[in-house]
Amino acid sequence: MKWVTPGQLRKQGVLGMNSRNIDYIGRNNDRSRYPLVDNKLKTKKAAVQHGMSVPALIGVVRIQHEIQALEKLLEGIEKFVIKPAQGSGGKGILVITERRGDTFIKSTGAALDYRDIKRHTSNILSGLYSLGGRPDVAMIEDMIDFDPMLGNYSHEGVPDIRVIIYRGFPMMAMMRCSTHASDGKANLHQGAVGVGIDIVTGHSLYAIQHNRKVEKHPDTGFRFDKLELPHWDEVLRLASGCFEMTELGYFGADIVLDRTKGPVMLELNARPGLAIQIANQVGLKKRLQLVDEMRPIERKVEERIRLAKQMFGVVLV
Repeated sequence: MKWVTPGQLRKQGVLGMNSRNIDYIGRNNDRSRYPLVDNKLKTKKAAVQHGMSVPALIGVVRIQHEIQALEKLLEGIEKFVIKPAQGSGGKGILVITERRGDTFIKSTGAALDYRDIKRHTSNILSGLYSLGGRPDVAMIEDMIDFDPMLGNYSHEGVPDIRVIIYRGFPMMAMMRCSTHASDGKANLHQGAVGVGIDIVTGHSLYAIQHNRKVEKHPDTGFRFDKLELPHWDEVLRLASGCFEMTELGYFGADIVLDRTKGPVMLELNARPGLAIQIANQVGLKKRLQLVDEMRPIERKVEERIRLAKQMFGVVLV
């Protein structure tokens, strides 16, 4: 293994955690706006008010007593997702892809009954999965019916697209592909694959799992070098438009591609991770500095996307 010094990383424009926290999150994100993105229920409500496409909300369980009404709430619902409103890192998300009477099938194939569903919901309310262990609420959403062309690149779960937004500009993107190792969740720390995506074309650049380059999906065997995302401009418009909604200068937008709805905003993150740089094999800092060097005037979403494509696109040969 070849070791790289901190000086070499800085020279390559790699953004470190301290600089991310101090220079970009700290200076560009008003703390009063954090609750909007740290709470998925508040994010969803704001997105609906701004006319953005989001997964349909089936219901919300706020107190332990309401868990007894889950049978009625889920009556006739075949596929759904239960998640903590204040969860992080994909923790506490339960995905049900099939129903056989009162038996619920997870994306991994495991079978659950109502007692399991209620126990999981109770754990969410108690704060088991929330930031800082705070009491939480459980959101029940319609499950995304993801675009079939992406089925070869994800296993036991829904792939999503993370776009880093800085001052309204799409800076860098990657698709996160779930695996058996990640329990069907699109979380890199749990074993999902991160695929760097060219800002201009939506075409794949590199793929990583556990911070190591990979060429094929570990479960499906499909190569990542042929991947090109559909509806790419719509993805960028949806992600970039969240800047006006949140008034945050630096954040990550997570987008999924639904079979019928197209791009759908799943959630936002005020402290997006830095592994996206490894998936793209390029540092974020130089891109951030280019935006800082531009005149600080208001620009429409379309203009921000056009400029980002000019500055950050990768030509594939």
